[in-house]
Amino acid sequence: MLKLIPNILTFGRLVLTIVFLVMLLLAPPYYADGEVPFPGFLDIAFIIFVTAGITDMVDGLAARRLNVASKFGRMMDPLADKILVCGTFICFALIGQPKLFSLGPAALSVIHWSVAGVLIAREAYVTIIRHLAESRGVNFAATVSGKLKMFLQSFAIGTVVIKMAHIQTATWAYWFTTIAYLIMLTATVISGLLATRRRSDKAAAPENN
Repeated sequence: MLKLIPNILTFGRLVLTIVFLVMLLLAPPYYADGEVPFPGFLDIAFIIFVTAGITDMVDGLAARRLNVASKFGRMMDPLADKILVCGTFICFALIGQPKLFSLGPAALSVIHWSVAGVLIAREAYVTIIRHLAESRGVNFAATVSGKLKMFLQSFAIGTVVIKMAHIQTATWAYWFTTIAYLIMLTATVISGLLATRRRSDKAAAPENN
């Protein structure tokens, strides 16, 4: 039973992800009208998001402590992360969040969908590389750059949710969110480039042995 804990946590994260995404889609109409379905709606969504992030850390730790790290875990764990992150930014684009300065709906739509597109393209690309590597018996587990990228993406998501809930129109919040997005995008692109380099190194390794 203990050996199933990492996988249970991963599936639990998928369930929390669905709940979080649904709450994001339901929230804007109420907040736009100055009403909320119940107090702290987005705060609860934020807590669910943080809980999902904690399970991400715990399942990997549990897998190592219980010595049950597996190919399945290496594939499913990052997939759950991608669904959470990419799904969130797609929801942000659908609901028109975050609002930035005095930009109109058209400009915001371009920004939101561009950000979502960059993240989805990066994740799809790295997923393909990981599948190819794993199919050849090469361990393509998460790296420091990938974990940093995930942290910055999670930080940006949390920033938007808190901004939506509490500080929708503060100038400093616009700047804070913009900077968080720029740092996140930079880390996302760099980690994707490092994955390409890593793939090249893995491919060259047999020739060097």
